[in-house]
Amino acid sequence: MSGSGLQNLPRPVAAVVGGGGVLGATHVGVGYALEQRGFRPDMIIGTSVGALNGAIAAAHPGEAAPWLDHVWTQLRRREVFPFGFLPSMASVFGDRGLRRLIARAGLPPRIERLPIPFTAVATDLATGEPVLLDHGDLESALLASAAVPGALPPVDREGRTLIDGGVIAYVPVRAALRAGAASVVVLSTGPEGGPLSPVVPRRAGAVASRAGLVLLRHQIESGLREAAGQIPTVVVPTGIETWPAPWDFGHSRRLIGTAARTAGRFLDRLDVAGPGLYRDEDLVPVTAARTLSLGGTHR
Repeated sequence: MSGSGLQNLPRPVAAVVGGGGVLGATHVGVGYALEQRGFRPDMIIGTSVGALNGAIAAAHPGEAAPWLDHVWTQLRRREVFPFGFLPSMASVFGDRGLRRLIARAGLPPRIERLPIPFTAVATDLATGEPVLLDHGDLESALLASAAVPGALPPVDREGRTLIDGGVIAYVPVRAALRAGAASVVVLSTGPEGGPLSPVVPRRAGAVASRAGLVLLRHQIESGLREAAGQIPTVVVPTGIETWPAPWDFGHSRRLIGTAARTAGRFLDRLDVAGPGLYRDEDLVPVTAARTLSLGGTHR
């Protein structure tokens, strides 16, 4: 199979792998679709669960999807969020499970030894700035990028206290621009990029959830608009519109299959013709002016 859009992407092209918790399984489906079409990025930049998936993709060029498939379809809540051990007062769960998961992923000890250049994005808890981890110890970089505030412990690295990169860069396209990417392929997870429901919630929990989603969407759209004004920015759809419970890894097989089919259909229609935002609504790129006027979508 081949998608003309993938072959026409200017080099170097970055694969940008966003956060998403249990919906990180959708990255596997998108990975299958990309690999089947011969896509190989020049660099990979990941946040949170996207950092772990991205590191495995960087370690196994062209054949990462089967590796990730095995990881995700075997994954259970207790492996990521194990009860019964509190390393400090800074988190509800320890990171033992995540460390074991990283150890089983076939990764080298240092970022520089990955076959594809890789960056994990974390957040400096003191300053609130994004921290781009592109060298040094790989395990601590992945633990830092995935350190969900309050759930998993912060990571002290090189004199900084680091937490989940999704706090500041849920979809780290700006990091790709800083790394010199001439185009980007974004592997997001789905619900955070879709339109908001017109139904306004009334209950306290639903109102808080809606507010968090609004903040997240604005962060993502701001980054995508900035990138699309300069380079081709392809956002690969997953077909997923709702989140499972944050600890429920039992949907991975369904998520992988849905994302693979949805991404494949999109990629086979993709035709890249210069800078802009290429999304699922249609395949006409959004120029910088249209992006600003349409809020990051094109119709």
